Amino acid sequence: MKLISKLVVLAFLVSLSLAAVNMVQAAGDKIAYMDLGKVFDEYGKTKDLDKQLEAKSSAKQGDMKKMVDEIKKMKEDLDLAKEADRSKKQLAYQEKLIKLQDFDKETKDSLRKDRDDMARTILKEIKDTIDDIGKKEGYVYILDSRSVLFGTDTDNLTERVLKILNDRYAVKGKK
Repeated sequence: MKLISKLVVLAFLVSLSLAAVNMVQAAGDKIAYMDLGKVFDEYGKTKDLDKQLEAKSSAKQGDMKKMVDEIKKMKEDLDLAKEADRSKKQLAYQEKLIKLQDFDKETKDSLRKDRDDMARTILKEIKDTIDDIGKKEGYVYILDSRSVLFGTDTDNLTERVLKILNDRYAVKGKK
């Protein structure tokens, strides 16, 4: 029953969207669409920033591996320690484990923040480019291709937006 009601709602929304598009087109207004995911993924800046994040992640993983190796050595020493030294070594071992957990959490949080900041910056550049095209060429709507059920190739701005972004990025990169 839930599936049927979801389908009814979806059908209603689709027909409402089509009616709105028909009204806008009847008025002579321009509508276009683009594949936001493709533009994001194929933008040169995205690729460069992904490489930077990957390098940062690899460096942090190297640091973490060193910490894990130290902890393994401490565990071996603890297992072989005499009873008199055991409590002191156990405490140092547990402190090192806590430092490793904190380092892991901080690293993940930092990488997530960097990735989110990168995505926000790139999405803003894409939006600004789309706004420029829309204003200059009189588009009323520029939609994401995921919400378009039908569109002609002439209405697809994906490659154009991607070329503009990559050309701008190439020029900025040379300065």
